[in-house]
Amino acid sequence: ELEAIPSFAAERFPGRALANYIREHDNGLVLLCGSDAERKRLVSLLKRHDLQPQGTLDDLADLVGKSGLWLANIDLETAFTDKRGQLLVIAAADVLGSRMHAEQVDLAMLVAPLELRVGDVVVHENFGVGILRDLTQVRTDELEQDTIQLEYHGDTKVMVPVTDFGKLWRYGAEADVVSLDRLNTEAWDKKRAAVSTEIDEAAKRLTELARQRLTAEATVLKPPKKDVDRLAARFPYVETPDQAAAIKAVLDDLASGHPMNRLICGDVGFGKTEIALRAAAAAALAGRQVAVVAPTTVLVRQHLQSFERRFAGTDIKVGTLSGLNTAAETAATKEGLRSGEIRVVVATHAIAGKDVELPDLGLVIIDEEQRFGARLKQQVQEMAENVHLLSMTATPIPRSLQAAMVGLQDVSILATPPARRRPIRTFLAPFDAATARTALLREARRGGQSFVVVPRIEDIEDVRAELQRIVSNLDVVVAHGGLKPQEIDAALMGFANGDGDVLLATNIIESGLDVPRANTMLVWRTDRFGLSQLHQLRGRVGRGRAQGVAYLFLDPEQEVPENTRARLSTLEAFDRLGSGFHISARDLELRGAGDLLGEDQAGHVHLIGSALYQQLLERALAETKGEPAENIRPAELNISTTGSIPMDYVPEAVVRINLYARLQRITKLEDLDEFADELEDRFGPVPEAVERLIAISRLSINAGSMHIERIDAGPLGIALTVVGHADPTKISSALSGEFKSKDNRLIFDRQDGRDVVEQIAEILGF
Repeated sequence: ELEAIPSFAAERFPGRALANYIREHDNGLVLLCGSDAERKRLVSLLKRHDLQPQGTLDDLADLVGKSGLWLANIDLETAFTDKRGQLLVIAAADVLGSRMHAEQVDLAMLVAPLELRVGDVVVHENFGVGILRDLTQVRTDELEQDTIQLEYHGDTKVMVPVTDFGKLWRYGAEADVVSLDRLNTEAWDKKRAAVSTEIDEAAKRLTELARQRLTAEATVLKPPKKDVDRLAARFPYVETPDQAAAIKAVLDDLASGHPMNRLICGDVGFGKTEIALRAAAAAALAGRQVAVVAPTTVLVRQHLQSFERRFAGTDIKVGTLSGLNTAAETAATKEGLRSGEIRVVVATHAIAGKDVELPDLGLVIIDEEQRFGARLKQQVQEMAENVHLLSMTATPIPRSLQAAMVGLQDVSILATPPARRRPIRTFLAPFDAATARTALLREARRGGQSFVVVPRIEDIEDVRAELQRIVSNLDVVVAHGGLKPQEIDAALMGFANGDGDVLLATNIIESGLDVPRANTMLVWRTDRFGLSQLHQLRGRVGRGRAQGVAYLFLDPEQEVPENTRARLSTLEAFDRLGSGFHISARDLELRGAGDLLGEDQAGHVHLIGSALYQQLLERALAETKGEPAENIRPAELNISTTGSIPMDYVPEAVVRINLYARLQRITKLEDLDEFADELEDRFGPVPEAVERLIAISRLSINAGSMHIERIDAGPLGIALTVVGHADPTKISSALSGEFKSKDNRLIFDRQDGRDVVEQIAEILGF
């Protein structure tokens, strides 16, 4: 007698509801199921309610004779109870929410503000752009707390208390290239007001676009499951969990009846093409045409081979449009598309030609979307009404990243690397002939191949002469955009098949070239490349089992600006697998997101910094959607008590700064629990001062969830200020104790000798 149980995920306090439910079943066996990370969160929730699992069961046979609370390595989508066997099985999703929600959480984590450091340019919401100079302890009113010193125009200083750390954002530029704001003037308020007005307008337009997207209709593409499964069975590898989640999300989007607009983010070799193949199969088997658009002829050729191989033996005919086609081949492909005979076309920007017609177009797939301009993307989408759109990238451009963050796009992240894939070791240094020679000869001796990449065609001959001087015995192949398409294709495909020791090329190799034996890359004049380009380039090496190495060389005879060196050092810092999203987040911080609704990539972000811009935009979007901005933040507390992170617990000032900043921005209780667990894991048992700091944060979050924007406490009373839109009478019904009501404030008498935090928690019912 299996019976489904209600979900706890919708509860305001799922931990409390879950604990109560488990206690009602204390005479049987209770299993908590989910991934390792999910089970850890479940244990943390229950720990606060004095419930502790007895251990983990790995096999169903282990259930025999067991009772009490246990963890289980069982993957379930929903919870159930078996009354006969007194068995209660709880799925993580029924407490923590669906795993599709976890994708959004991952996105927020990946684009979280970078850590603050002494000397950084920062933005304080009240004071403007300044420099973070020091972290010191200051004693005020018998309280000793960490305080940040900020420097502004004219060497003026201001001290920011720990309670203000949530208003502090990293600006993203170097101190020598930014104008600091003046204290005690109206300049910052006017600047922020002007930007806020623009952001409010943008939020209204973005909300309207989102509304249009939700109400727009598109053809339901839901092919026979057995046909899709048959094509999927040709995939030679086991899907990673990220791939499986992304494939499910894409197929659900296609069958939803609304136009899909999904971005797949994953590093080179993480399996984006497989998702594109599944999507194309679903659309084609559902009777619609598919356009796969790639930026280079090399990538078009690679995709063409993949699609033809996967669809071999089916009725799905694949065609291509690119510079490699002859005139006759191009004409035949266009006719096949016009008649509907060709169901899938793999093409470069040639797809946007005036005489290209796809009467049954249902899905557009754009690979390496960061390489295309907004205009071409719009042209492709306009080829059919309400067409489904799937974009793929390793390093999304700032505008795409911003669009994903504000919800204009759905996002699936592929963060699980292929088996046995290792990070690319990355070195940034002035060019040194001896280092270059050693790297190239070492690669040749182990039977591998190398890339040497230059920023301009004009650099080819000089670098070729240098290679002839230092490694004359190696066979050098040349490829660049000045050659004919057929010559480029012959050089690249020949090198991929093993012809040559070194490929000397421009960034033409950035996309689509798969050379399993290539494990070393040398980049000349690295400062002339963008971060995304460099990350894509180094993804060309180390794709087999051998360790990949990338040398990012600078011109030793030219002084590289400090901000350029800082930008490039990002590649050294983020050399782990799956770091493309982090690099894009850094690029977003440095360049700004630009105007999401227009062509300008610079935008107005440079006035206030991208981190604060993002915060203001989120608030504006919430207000536009009818969700008042006050709800985004926990309640502000003025209660004459505070916790701290003692110096003897976390000695490094920079680490304490960032822990305070992170804590101030936490808005969910589960995130606060994870933060507390992290502190204990990193620094040991939590001291009383930190416990109090976390307790106060918990109080602030709980109060905010009840539409309370501020709590003041003095010797005689405690006042709760309700947000402007909320009804105080409704809130008061959930509170404990007698109070007086004045305007939008609820005032309680202070109890002598009672800890203020405990009394407020009791008033709020927590």
